[in-house]
Amino acid sequence: MQVYCRYLNDLMTSARQTYPLLNPHTREKILDIPDCSNEQMLQAIERSKYAYKEMRALSSEKRSQILDKISERIAELREEFARVITLESGKPIRYSRGEVDRTIQTFKFSAIEARKLEGESIRLDAAANGAGRDAYTIFQPIGVVGAITPFNFPLNLVAHKVGPALAVGNTIIVKPAEKAPLSAVKLLEVMNEVGLPPYAYQVITGDGPRLGAILIDHPDVAKISFTGSPKVGKQIKSRAGLKKVTLELGNNSAIYVDKSVEEKIAEIVKKAVEGAFSYNGQVCISTQRIYVDKRISKQFIRIFKEATELLQYGNPFDDDTNLSALIDENAQRRIISWVHEAIGGGATLISGGELLQYGMKPTILLNVPASMKVSCEEVFGPVVIINEVETAEEALVEMNNSDYGLNAGLFTYVLPQALRFAHELEVGQVLVNDIPTLRFDHMPYGGIKSSGYGYEGIKYAMREMVNMKFISLNYDF
Repeated sequence: MQVYCRYLNDLMTSARQTYPLLNPHTREKILDIPDCSNEQMLQAIERSKYAYKEMRALSSEKRSQILDKISERIAELREEFARVITLESGKPIRYSRGEVDRTIQTFKFSAIEARKLEGESIRLDAAANGAGRDAYTIFQPIGVVGAITPFNFPLNLVAHKVGPALAVGNTIIVKPAEKAPLSAVKLLEVMNEVGLPPYAYQVITGDGPRLGAILIDHPDVAKISFTGSPKVGKQIKSRAGLKKVTLELGNNSAIYVDKSVEEKIAEIVKKAVEGAFSYNGQVCISTQRIYVDKRISKQFIRIFKEATELLQYGNPFDDDTNLSALIDENAQRRIISWVHEAIGGGATLISGGELLQYGMKPTILLNVPASMKVSCEEVFGPVVIINEVETAEEALVEMNNSDYGLNAGLFTYVLPQALRFAHELEVGQVLVNDIPTLRFDHMPYGGIKSSGYGYEGIKYAMREMVNMKFISLNYDF
């Protein structure tokens, strides 16, 4: 771990204590992480304010060039970054490499959009007495952004906050998940190499509630961007006052499989199994609820069970591993208790339902009552439910029977049905003939209900990190 020691050692000198960072798959200690003091966070905010003067003075071209260099340098260090992600999160290396590839794109999109943020011309002569004026809008950076990020995508979800913030000329302080801070720290090394102004990007490790509260309450932090639980997200929104806030809070993603796509069942199952169990289901848009037309359900369930039982549990650094350990024992206990509750409530166990070392066998439950936690809550683990439905109308009702509203998908060749679902599903993104676990890093990404507030996706995140200013020039004065 030599590569992160310099920055962590610097934090350690002022931190009052440390905590052990554990490898989720082995539960062995990786190294000690500084539990930064309140004073360190306050100092970071002060430094970020100072760096903002330099960041906002950079041209959009210069910011774009810096972001391009970040993207290129991450590409050069692809395997190093992937191994860091796997080490701290337990994510199988195949998925860690995919996360790095997405991060490269995220910064590339940020570099492109840094050159494109434009206002509009406004015809004031459309109003009485408005003639003789040219008017337009511009966007200006807001200052210091506070970002609080989760463990499951410790690099790309940091990039989704950092890239847009830097693209518009803000500075940003990241408070990474206690269980996965190393990717954010390694990213800082890249920032230092490519010439980003000092302190434009900072990482403060340690206790989330305590350090996060300082970011939320501090008057010099202009925006909070948070990815995590609905409970914490609602607390942040109620506490943030007039700050700008973006909250990405998870889901229990659903799909509907219609009889019209019967000939494509094998292909759909392959996508759905990947969507349900990639990174052990620890993905906010993991495919959690599947509603299948009863006329094709037996075939669908049979193929799904066969494909699931081919998945390999093992060392996350092995290329053939599909599943590894869950993030911690608390997650194990919670998920298995939810599975037992569902079985006790009348669901049928098709496969799995057992703990496996520090992880869990991929689990399929059939015909789960909507009141069971594995249906109505976010499992965030390797569990999927398959419910048989008589009609598309029944599927639509059940898919909307949720407190969440992030992503949903459906598979159908019936165009009117696809359009109806697209309009009536109560979610932020509808994916027709794709699983809801699909995300492209430049698309708008945000939820309704308890799934969030505001949007990510580079261009859309940038619009939530600027102030719009209206300017009028009276040339007839």
